[in-house]
Amino acid sequence: MPGTESPFPIDINKYKKLKLDPSKPQLSEEEKATLLHNIQLLRDIIVLFTATGSARGVSGHTGGAYDTVPEVAILLSLFEGSEKYLPIIFDEAGHRVATQYLLSALEGSLPIEHLLQYRAANSKLPGHPELGLTPGVKFSSGRLGHMWPLVNGVAMANKDKTVFMLGSDGSQQEGDDAEAARLAVAQKLNIKVLVDDNDVTIAGHPSEYLKGYDLQKTLEGHGLKVITAKGEDIDDLWAAISSIVTYDGPAAVISKRLMAPGIPDIEGSSHGHDVIPIKSAISYFKNRGYPESMAADILNNIKPQAWPYLYIGSSKEVGANRVVFGEAVNKVLDTLSKEEAAKKVMVIDSDLEGSTGLKIIHQKHPEVFVPSGIMERGNFSAAAGFGFDHDKFGVFSTFSAFLEMCISEITMARLNHCNVLCHFSHSGVDEMADNTCHFGVNNLFADNGLSDTQSWLYFPADATQMVAVIKRVFFERGLRFVFSTRSKVPWILKEDGSRFYDDEYEFVPGKDEVIGEGKAGYVVSFGDMLYRSWDAVARCRQKGLDVGLINKPTLNIVDEEVIRKVGSSPFVLVVESLNQKTGLGSKFGTWLLERQLTPKYGYIGAVKEGCGGLQEQIPYQGLDPQSIIVKIMALSHSTPAPPTA
Repeated sequence: MPGTESPFPIDINKYKKLKLDPSKPQLSEEEKATLLHNIQLLRDIIVLFTATGSARGVSGHTGGAYDTVPEVAILLSLFEGSEKYLPIIFDEAGHRVATQYLLSALEGSLPIEHLLQYRAANSKLPGHPELGLTPGVKFSSGRLGHMWPLVNGVAMANKDKTVFMLGSDGSQQEGDDAEAARLAVAQKLNIKVLVDDNDVTIAGHPSEYLKGYDLQKTLEGHGLKVITAKGEDIDDLWAAISSIVTYDGPAAVISKRLMAPGIPDIEGSSHGHDVIPIKSAISYFKNRGYPESMAADILNNIKPQAWPYLYIGSSKEVGANRVVFGEAVNKVLDTLSKEEAAKKVMVIDSDLEGSTGLKIIHQKHPEVFVPSGIMERGNFSAAAGFGFDHDKFGVFSTFSAFLEMCISEITMARLNHCNVLCHFSHSGVDEMADNTCHFGVNNLFADNGLSDTQSWLYFPADATQMVAVIKRVFFERGLRFVFSTRSKVPWILKEDGSRFYDDEYEFVPGKDEVIGEGKAGYVVSFGDMLYRSWDAVARCRQKGLDVGLINKPTLNIVDEEVIRKVGSSPFVLVVESLNQKTGLGSKFGTWLLERQLTPKYGYIGAVKEGCGGLQEQIPYQGLDPQSIIVKIMALSHSTPAPPTA
C-alpha cells in the first residue's frame, strides 16, 4: 500500500535494549556491536519519516536528529542500567524534534506508522516538541538555545539524579546558554550536556562566519569539565560520556562530526540542516541495501496539500515579502556609492539571511553586510550601536517570534536615540509548520516606549507596498519595524482588477488606506490578512451587505481621519493573524472609545496553539475568509436599528 497508509517498512522492534555502566569506559565487543546496530536502525527510521516532510512540502529537519543518534543510543542504555538518571533526553535544538518522536515510538506512546505523518497538519507531530500535544513527548523545547536554563532548574529539583541535555553548536551561540553554564557551575549541578558540533547552521559554517567561536574554550571558560570526542567513533564517544557521567558536577562532551554523516548528498553541508530531499532519501536506502521500492513507494505517493480556493480581490500571482524586503533595501543602496553605503549602512544577519531577505543584500552589497551567529539580542544591539551616530543606519533581521527576546535591547536602542531598521519575518501563523514556539504574534511588543517617544511598526500587505515602505522609511531616524510573513501573499487588487498598489504608489507613514468604502460597517486589517479580509468583504457585498475595508499598514499610529470614518459606521471588525490578546485589536477598541466613537466592535486574531502543517494554521485559528464572514454577519446583525424620529 503506497504513501502514508503503508505499514512502516523498518522494524523498530529490532532495537536491542542494552545496559551500560559508566564505570567501565571501554565497550565490550558485544556492547559495541549492539550500539552500532541500534544507531543504524534509528538513523534509518529518522531518514525515512523526516523525508515525508519533504514529500508533503512542509520542510523539516533531518540532519540534526540523525547526527545525535549515537548519543541518544548511549543515553538510553544508561537509563536502562540505572535509576540514578532522570530518564528524559532534553534537547535545546527544537528542530531536532524527530528525536523526540522516535523516542515516543520506541517507548510505545506512538505507533511507528504514525511517524509517516511527520509535520502534517493535525497529526500532533509539529516542527518542534510541544508538551501535552504529542503522546510521549516530555517537554517543549521552545526556541533554539532556550532549554539549558530550564534544565538547570530541573536538575535543582532532582538533586539525586543526573540530568542530560543534548546541545548543538548553533544553540550554544545564544546568550541564554552562557548564563545557564555559569549557574550550573556555581551551583555544581549534576547536569551533563552532549553537544553536537557539526559546524553547520542554516546560513553556513560557524567556523567561517563566527571566527574565534570555540565550544571547548567557551564551556571550559565558564568552569565546566569538557571533553571533545569523535562523534562517529563509538568507542571514543562512550569513553567521553562515561567520563563526564562519573564526574561530580556539570560537564559536557563536544562531539565533532560532519553534518549528516553517511548521507552523501547532504553530508557536511548546510542542506543537511533542513529536510532530506526525496531523491536523496531514496538513494540513501538503496545504498543501505533496502529494496529500491521501499522508500519510493511511500515518498513518491505523498503530495503537498492543494488549496484550490480562489480569492476575490487579489491576484493569482504571489510574492514573498520576506525576500522583497532585501530587494527593496538593495534599491535604496543602489543609489549610493559602495564607499558611501559602507560608511552609512550596516546590515547584520543572525544565521537567517536566506529566510529573511538578507541573502540578496549579502550578494549585491557585501560592503554593508555582516554575517553573524544565532545571537539576536547582541546582533540587534550591534545594529543599534552602528546607528548611534545620527547619520548612520543599522539594519537587523530575524524571525518575528524572536522579537520577544529583544525587548530590553529595543528599549536600550530607543533610550540612546539609535537608528535601526528591523525586519521581523515569519509574522503571524500562516504556513508555520514549526508551530507555536515559532509563531510571530506579539509584534506590538516592539512599541514598548513611553508615550513621549515614537517607534514605527509597519506591516505591508503585498510586495509593491513593501518596496514603497522601505523606500520611504529607510533613512528615517529612530526605530522602525517592518513585518512580513513566511507565506507568500498576492497583490491587492482594485474592484476593476488593477493593482491597488502600483508603481506610482507612495507610502505615507501613519496613514490608513481605504481599500473599499462601506455603509454597513468596516473591517480593519493589514499584512497577510488583508487579502483574506478583502475576499470576505467582497463576498458580503455580493450578498448585499455594504461592508468597507481599511488597510492599516502602520500598526501603532492612529489615523484620526480614518478612525472617525470607521468609528462612525455601525460596526468595526479588526482582523489580524497576531495574538488576539496583544495585537491591534486589543488596542483599536480603546482608541475608538477615547474618541467617543461607539460602533459595535469585534476583533479576531490568533487564539490557540497551532495545529502544524502550513495553510491549515489560518482556518484552525478561525481566520479564513469564511470565518471572517461569520464574524461580519454576527456584528452586522447585532447592530441596533437607528432611532426613529
